[in-house]
Amino acid sequence: MEAAIITTYRCMNRCHMCNIWRHPTTEAEEFRPDLLDRLPRLGFANITGGEPFLREDIEELVAITLRKAQRVVISTNGFLTDRIIDVARRFRDRRLGIRVSLEGLPAANDELRGIKDCFDHGLRTLLELRRLGFKDIGFGITVSDRNARDMIELYELAKSMKVEFATAAVHNSYYFHKFDNTIEKTDEVVSAFREITRELLATKRVKNWYRAYFNHGLMNYVRGKPRLLPCPAGTDMFFLDPSGEIYPCNGLEETVWCASLGNLHRQEFEEIWKSEKAREVREKVRNCPKNCWMIGTVAPVMKTHLWRPTAWIISHKFLKRPL
Repeated sequence: MEAAIITTYRCMNRCHMCNIWRHPTTEAEEFRPDLLDRLPRLGFANITGGEPFLREDIEELVAITLRKAQRVVISTNGFLTDRIIDVARRFRDRRLGIRVSLEGLPAANDELRGIKDCFDHGLRTLLELRRLGFKDIGFGITVSDRNARDMIELYELAKSMKVEFATAAVHNSYYFHKFDNTIEKTDEVVSAFREITRELLATKRVKNWYRAYFNHGLMNYVRGKPRLLPCPAGTDMFFLDPSGEIYPCNGLEETVWCASLGNLHRQEFEEIWKSEKAREVREKVRNCPKNCWMIGTVAPVMKTHLWRPTAWIISHKFLKRPL
């Protein structure tokens, strides 16, 4: 099972594609670290926000999550470099990774993030982590009309730095408090994802081939087509928000549907997971019209339906069928 652990809705960024910063939590509203002791054993956990490094108790949150999960990745905007490096020094655990969000080259990034010198802070954080010898680091981009052309340059930067590179596309959801994200330049954005997909397939790294499949799915999403794989939200993964509420995923919209499985403050996890309410939510997921393609709800199902991305890789890498 996998989980996204949303530690806070506080954030210093003013992102164009996300309005979390307009709806921050207070420290008093955010769960205490010991709530994480109630989680089940996890294969993977993503600690995120808002900006998780705004939590004064981030070290305790990381320590407990590492006890619960086989692998943990912290997602950050990279702005609080000194704080991030302090945490990285404490946890020299190969099971821990850190990902910095960069939304393009400096001009595009700072415009989309709504804060001056955000790119510089993010890049400095990555360089300091590398100097420290921290192994599992990387950065990622959320693609929109504004920054699609920067994606290949960021990929080249990641290659030159020998760090991981992740991609996403803008979505709407209650989590982002955003409902007007659209991609108008469909051909341009699809072309950018196609170029990244080709680059990834051309490498000798097997992990990159499966990332190519993920980017193929992003092309499919941008075109408005149905998901390539069934959604595992609420079955193989869940989303814990700062108030302790457990949702199936972070792609829900109240105008479409939005439902919680339960609250970890009031119930044990197993009770929530096996409840009638959870069964009803899973039924909603099976009939969800949104067709989201986000890594949190794609990575688990790629593992359980491994033959599908593998067949695609054989077809497009080895049999050279066009994308």
